[in-house]
Amino acid sequence: MQRSAPETNAEREMGRVLELIKQEWPAMLENDCIPYLQDSLKKIVHEYHQGFNSSIGTFHKIQGSIQASQKKVRSLKESLATSKTALCATDPELKKLHATSRMYDDVLQTLNELDDLRTVPDQLEARISEKRFLTAVEVLQNALRKLTKPELDGIGALSDLRSYLANQETALMEILVEELHEHLYLKSPYCQERWQNLTKHHGAMNEAFQDTSNLAPFHIIFESIDWDRSVTEDPQKNPEADTFYYITLLVESLNRLGRLETAVDMLKQRLPVELFAVVNETINDIDQKHPSSLRGGSNGSNGLHIYGQRETQMRADVIYDLLWTLYGKFEAIAEGHRVFHESIKSLIRREGAGNNIALLGSFKELWNLYQNEIRSLLHNYVTTDADVYQFRSSPRPGGGLNGHMDAREHLFKFSEADAKSAEMTAEYEALDNIIQNAVPGLTSNSGKNSKKSTLVVPRSDAAATRKSLGAGYGREQSSGTYKSLVEPSVFNMSLLLPPTLVFLQRLKSIVPPGSDLATSTLTSFLDNFLVNVFQPQLDETLGKLSDTVFGEADAFLQDSEWAHLAKRPIFKGTTAFFTVITAFCRMLGTIPHDQALSSLIITQMLRYYDRCFNWYKALVTKTQEEASTSEELRASAVMALEPSEIHDTVMSLWKAETSGATEEFEELLRKEAGLLIAKANEQKLEASDIIQDRDTISSLCLLYTSMKWLTVKVMGLRHITKNENDTSTKPSAATLPKPEKKRWTLLNDPNKATAEEGPVYLPMTQETVHILTSYEELASIALRTLHMEVRCRIVHSLSLALSPTITAPYTLDQIVTEPDQEILSLNAEMVAYDETTTRYLREREVLFIRRGLGLLINAYLIKIAPVVSHPMNLNGCGRMKLNVRVLQQNLKKILEGLELGREMGYFELFEKGLDEKVERTKKDAEQIQGGGYDELKALLELCYSEQLADRERGVAAQAKRQLGERLLGLSEYMWQQ
Repeated sequence: MQRSAPETNAEREMGRVLELIKQEWPAMLENDCIPYLQDSLKKIVHEYHQGFNSSIGTFHKIQGSIQASQKKVRSLKESLATSKTALCATDPELKKLHATSRMYDDVLQTLNELDDLRTVPDQLEARISEKRFLTAVEVLQNALRKLTKPELDGIGALSDLRSYLANQETALMEILVEELHEHLYLKSPYCQERWQNLTKHHGAMNEAFQDTSNLAPFHIIFESIDWDRSVTEDPQKNPEADTFYYITLLVESLNRLGRLETAVDMLKQRLPVELFAVVNETINDIDQKHPSSLRGGSNGSNGLHIYGQRETQMRADVIYDLLWTLYGKFEAIAEGHRVFHESIKSLIRREGAGNNIALLGSFKELWNLYQNEIRSLLHNYVTTDADVYQFRSSPRPGGGLNGHMDAREHLFKFSEADAKSAEMTAEYEALDNIIQNAVPGLTSNSGKNSKKSTLVVPRSDAAATRKSLGAGYGREQSSGTYKSLVEPSVFNMSLLLPPTLVFLQRLKSIVPPGSDLATSTLTSFLDNFLVNVFQPQLDETLGKLSDTVFGEADAFLQDSEWAHLAKRPIFKGTTAFFTVITAFCRMLGTIPHDQALSSLIITQMLRYYDRCFNWYKALVTKTQEEASTSEELRASAVMALEPSEIHDTVMSLWKAETSGATEEFEELLRKEAGLLIAKANEQKLEASDIIQDRDTISSLCLLYTSMKWLTVKVMGLRHITKNENDTSTKPSAATLPKPEKKRWTLLNDPNKATAEEGPVYLPMTQETVHILTSYEELASIALRTLHMEVRCRIVHSLSLALSPTITAPYTLDQIVTEPDQEILSLNAEMVAYDETTTRYLREREVLFIRRGLGLLINAYLIKIAPVVSHPMNLNGCGRMKLNVRVLQQNLKKILEGLELGREMGYFELFEKGLDEKVERTKKDAEQIQGGGYDELKALLELCYSEQLADRERGVAAQAKRQLGERLLGLSEYMWQQ
């Protein structure tokens, strides 16, 4: 079977047309459709025959054009063949032309690059002036890359541009670093608002613990920054307006410049200098704001001054203004460093550079310097002697970066150098030549003609500085230190701590997490300061204050303002010492409790006790002329101090007086009188045993009232604590205990330091509270001395008045109408004594001294008078009765209702006659109230004393016989009773 020929395209098209007709117009396939078709074709031909005719002509033209084109193609083919033949042949000229063309292309490209490089300086300076540092870094680096192309190496005109761009790279890094310093250390005006608002916020802490500024808190701003994205520039925005954005921009620019690590090193090196400048500028600003007359100062007191409320408030205004301002700046600086730290950290994370400690350590360096500055400020305003503990705040190259202070002694001081020595002059000339060669123009050339005059030796000797500064504040001190705006005093600690603690607490929220700086240790340096600086200074200040109080000439004189402080007069020194105690306790309430600090004031209280006790001993000690080998103290002091039956009886008397045991008190009074008379019989009281000076009695009264007042006042301050925190018991100050949790958090109330009202406490332990017992005991000793002194004085005066050898015999020829002078002196002394004690002591103590005086006089006159007044006649008895009557009248002025009836009845028996029998003696005995055998026997002996002393033997013998009979009858009567 023969295979059919394949269909052509026309046939396929025809087939598709037929298929389309079958589908769309099936009627056209019917047999009766042909005539209709023919008619249609005729119409079409009739309508389009002109177009067909023109198409035929056009076809001929096209056919002619095709033929002409075929001829041209054949001609072109022949030309190409000819050209191919020519190209295959070698032509040296053509090769030269090609090389020349390539060279011209390179030259044009180089010219274009040179034209671009020509505009680089202007572009770079424009971007730098616009603070578009990312673009500036890109322009600089693109230009430096172009200059590294080999084709530009031979162009000598580019050497200046290369040097310029190399210098600009360094200059740009320095500019970026300077811009960082401008914003990190608040030099830019765009930073002022933030630290000022922080300062206002700090100052409002004592009123409302809320942020009073319109600026968003740092933690909100910090959290809003996208640290995972690189910072970009916005040409329409001032980059400096947002400090934190600007810092991140500068960090990114330094990183792209490849100088970030160098910049970080420069920041670390300049950190001490910048902080020192911030502190110094702040101090100068505050110094200008507050006049020196309104700072509550006390020139010349060397910190030994207790300030009143007004002075404290004035000082608080200055210190708070300084610290709130400074800590506001410190907080703003810390926020900037936190952003700087986080920017570097995010760069390292994005670039996968690992944990680069060299780049991330700046915040710890900042904190170390903060510690040094805070310690320095605390030291300047607390310590009065630089030798106690010395901090260096001056920025030293290569020193202080790690927070360690060089504790070694300086082996050389410029102040000790001889500026005129030949060696010093030669060294200075060599140094000047080196500087001139390295940096021409840095030093003055005039020094060559007067080198000796240009050699300046800085005076840094601490002692000389202190001498030149007088009071030590209000003037700028030696280089590297700060001027003190108020007088240094340990009592400033209560003003310094609250702002410091507020700042440290706020700093905790700024410390980068994960850093090697633990927020829990931010206050540990304060513990160190308290132990190593504040406590020694406080000890020294308290010692000097106490020495001032103790050493004042009027310390043991009556305080003229006692009525405003106590119910009875007290020592001026006591009120001054209690002022020291109160100021100490008020200051102690603003710092963490440490029993070692409380023990400092306890030590001074013990010293004051010793001082008062020594003063007491000085009052009751005999003079060198009066003192004997056996006893140096007055009789009353011996009885008040040394253990004896009299001492115990007087102690019991005071207890009975305070407890209201009347019967026991009366019994003890009789016992006391008997013991005192017995002791006077054993050892006669001399004039040196009696306190003759009335002022001494006043001083003893003041000693009693002062010790009682001080005891009551300290009891009001006493607060028994079980807190075991006592740094004085630690092995060494270097091994400090772990700070208690929240030890510092509750001590940041600034009002607490300036408020006069409010409770003041003195923390004491069970071991230290004994000091109050010591004060009580000293007061008791003074009162016992006063109690015994008046009794010793009575006994001594009566012994003089009754002694016939001292005054006059009692066998008188005439009646006596005037009392003895000794009795009058005794009356005057007793009245003066009572007036003194009444003026200074309470009624209770006065009664303790008064009660029992009449009982003592009764007992003495009945027991001693008959013995010492032998012999006695009726006139002598009248003299005795007159003296007793005068004494009775005087005692009635002191003790109402006092009667010496027993003494009067005793001597009235003497006047009734001696010729009666024993029965009369019995009746006489009943008249002597409470009279015993011994007293009656003495009376009978006194009645016969004149006859027994008669020189005629018969009279004396008869008197002796009658006395024996009387005594026998008295003995029988007493036996029957």
